[in-house]
Amino acid sequence: MKLDIKLDAFEGPLDLLLHLIEKNKVSIYDIPIVEITNQYMEYIGEMERVTSMETMSEFLVMAATLLKIKSRMLLPKEEKTEEEDPREELVQRLMEYKMYKYAAGELKDLSVDAEKVFFKSETVPKEIKEYEEPICPEEIVGDVTLERLNQIFCMVMRRKKDREDPVRSRFGKIEREKYRVEDRMREIRMQIKGLRRIHFRTLLDIQPEKEMVIVTFLAVLELMKAGQVVVRQQNNFDEIYLDDVEDRKETANGAER
Repeated sequence: MKLDIKLDAFEGPLDLLLHLIEKNKVSIYDIPIVEITNQYMEYIGEMERVTSMETMSEFLVMAATLLKIKSRMLLPKEEKTEEEDPREELVQRLMEYKMYKYAAGELKDLSVDAEKVFFKSETVPKEIKEYEEPICPEEIVGDVTLERLNQIFCMVMRRKKDREDPVRSRFGKIEREKYRVEDRMREIRMQIKGLRRIHFRTLLDIQPEKEMVIVTFLAVLELMKAGQVVVRQQNNFDEIYLDDVEDRKETANGAER
């Protein structure tokens, strides 16, 4: 059978296959693969004379796929064996292509309709545009008194409290810790290394946030516990000074020499 096909009418092999299925009025879920393959190969024969090899390659790949499916369909099947339909993957691809093609057509129609829409420029006078109707509080409030408003407010708050979970409502907000004590311990040792008599108050005052002050305080306690810093205070309420333990050892060794 000779096919009269306009080559430029198809955007790819799936478009051609979909055209052949619709032309033969067959179900896309039960493709007569032998007949469709023969018609497709006739189209390939016509295409070779007028189409570039770059465009031709996509159609040749589909031709090989159709021939492979056709050969599998022609092979004898064992009676007791249930084999997968070799057309299943092709049907899935055709259904997806048909869906996208339909969506593309709908978008194109919307674009064409949008070209026919024109908007009228704004002609409302400035006085009318900026006009605001005066508000009379007496008319809005009416016979509502402060006592009545208080009753309504109390009722709303009571209903809100009744809806609260007595257990979960007391849960705090769980947040990821912003500063880590371990990191702050390393930073403090680097800050005081090589220096003597660092004011503890100064170490806290230079912190930008309250959370950082707390973490710094905890880090100093951990350093004291680990024996990595020495904390000294002459009398109660006097200034507290920090020294690095290694620095003090090096100073002591130098003095002995």
